Amino acid sequence: MIIVMKKSATEDEINNVLQKIKDAGLAVHVSKGKERTIVGAIGDEALLGSIPLKAIGGVEKVMPILKPYKLVGRELKNTDTIIDAGGVKIGGNEVVVMAGPCSVESRESILESARNVSASGARILRGGAFKPRTSPYSFQGLGVEGLKYMAEARKETGLPVISELMDPRDLDVLCEYVDIIQIGARNMQNFRLLKELGRVDKPVLLKRGLSATIKELLMSAEYIAANGNDKIILCERGIRTFETATRNTLDLSAVPVLKAESHLPVIIDPSHAVGFWQYVGPVSRAAIAVGADGLLIEVHPDPENAFSDGAQSLKPGKFASLIEELRPIAAVLGKTI
Repeated sequence: MIIVMKKSATEDEINNVLQKIKDAGLAVHVSKGKERTIVGAIGDEALLGSIPLKAIGGVEKVMPILKPYKLVGRELKNTDTIIDAGGVKIGGNEVVVMAGPCSVESRESILESARNVSASGARILRGGAFKPRTSPYSFQGLGVEGLKYMAEARKETGLPVISELMDPRDLDVLCEYVDIIQIGARNMQNFRLLKELGRVDKPVLLKRGLSATIKELLMSAEYIAANGNDKIILCERGIRTFETATRNTLDLSAVPVLKAESHLPVIIDPSHAVGFWQYVGPVSRAAIAVGADGLLIEVHPDPENAFSDGAQSLKPGKFASLIEELRPIAAVLGKTI
């Protein structure tokens, strides 16, 4: 339920409404705009049935939230959410490019990658320390050692870092080293993991599952928000279809749909979507044109010898050229890269 307060509502009147909602056993979410304060009552609205909310001082109107995703939906908050990740703003007028290797392979390689992508215009360094792989015999990542190398790269280049979380037991150590926690497609509906993410004050990049609907993605985001963390970035990374020409099928229409349904920033991972480096550029250009707030691109100094996902990784020179190609497209939309 949404309670819209009058422009003239006092702090005491707003607090009175908040207290009545809490006393009824519901959670509250407050959004203060320039003109109005909007209070969201989250939970079983039937518990508010005996409370004459419309008659309370300072209340202008009361409206039900019809969507199942209460906190991440547009009904509660109509303005776009901008998330600060280590000083980089995601969801505003800048298209934020996150780039780096699929896996942190060594100290030297991640430092080289960080220098390369920083020089080309990337704003955030990506790299996997804990790697979820289809085969148990594939490289699984360097773990905490890899996180330490990422932190060293951040110190040298100034780039905030993003890395993937697979296990709730690693959450605290990840929070110590990274600026954004990535949740991969295979864990999108790992609800215990999502609940744990709700307790930390750290941005979370949530990837769409392999066969997940947009509604399911938003409901997973709702799990994080409902447990206290509203710093969520949605990521479309391709879904599984019958097509085999690319690794996955990129759902570009997900960007405008998510933008219409949610106030959260939306980015695209073109590398996992297509699976081949030669298609990453065209798909990235399309992503910017359709309104994505950012890109998550795999870049490796030596893709032929990469420990993972070499086929979809751009070489530094190709990445630098792509950034230059993206700038005029972003400019048409009034954005920068």
